[in-house]
Amino acid sequence: MKSYTNFIGIDIGKFNFVVAIQDSKITHEYENTVAGIEEFLKKFKKELPNALCVLEPTGGHELRLLLTLCEKGITVHRAHTRKVKHFIQSYGNKAKTDRLDAIGLSLYGAERCDGLTEYKLPAEKSLQLYELVQRRRDLKKMVVAEKNRLQGPRISFIKSSIESMITILSKEITSITQEIDKLIEQDALLKTKKQILISIPGIGSITANELLVLLPELGQLSRREIAALVGLAPLAKDSGQLKGYRRTSYGREGIKPALFLAAMAARNSNSSLKEYYLGLLNRGKNKMVALVALMRKILVIANAKLKMAVAI
Repeated sequence: MKSYTNFIGIDIGKFNFVVAIQDSKITHEYENTVAGIEEFLKKFKKELPNALCVLEPTGGHELRLLLTLCEKGITVHRAHTRKVKHFIQSYGNKAKTDRLDAIGLSLYGAERCDGLTEYKLPAEKSLQLYELVQRRRDLKKMVVAEKNRLQGPRISFIKSSIESMITILSKEITSITQEIDKLIEQDALLKTKKQILISIPGIGSITANELLVLLPELGQLSRREIAALVGLAPLAKDSGQLKGYRRTSYGREGIKPALFLAAMAARNSNSSLKEYYLGLLNRGKNKMVALVALMRKILVIANAKLKMAVAI
């Protein structure tokens, strides 16, 4: 069993992350960007080689840092949020700040290290694939913005400029998509998983790529756990005689849009998924509720198929 001399807790948000080392009340905050991560690695270059880093899943905002640490050979444990929450509360601390959470994570690592599993990269080029998928998503947003600008009244020069930009961005998206496809094709396990995913009605090549890269837990969790992680598990809001409307949570960033497109395609396909969607409508469900249920159905099927493939 590996022994550690340092335990580092990292509380991650969308824009920043806070770092704490055990037995120290001093914390350090960095931007959750490539530059911020590099600054963190430089600051803790002496401590990291013999450290256990503990962080929580935070809607996917932790992935860049998580993959970077793993790629550099630094031991990381991605903790279960509920377990960490109960651990911190067991010390009588009910306050919640980023600083306190980072300190709590470092303490959690120090006390529970013997039973914590090390996070392993799902693929050799996981970080590269993650950056490419993020870049593709950024470019898609830029294309949408340019197309929206094209709708308003524009002089011919500006209209031509916008159309040229859309063409350039579209070419870049195609180029990045091809690079993602190539990297997945070179990895035997990812290639097999992708073939399984695209066999599911509604899931195309691009959606499969995003699921593999942004949701590496797919095929490793139970159907309830994967639905909760993505934010497709309806949450009850009942109290006494009141029966509240079930709503889903936010979940892992970037996954719901991909599954929404998959559900849109599946409901128009000649498959059992279309029958499932129509059955919900026939039972009085509105179209959006039925569509979200179809998203969850596709996710659960994908999770089960990948779990079965890994087990073989």
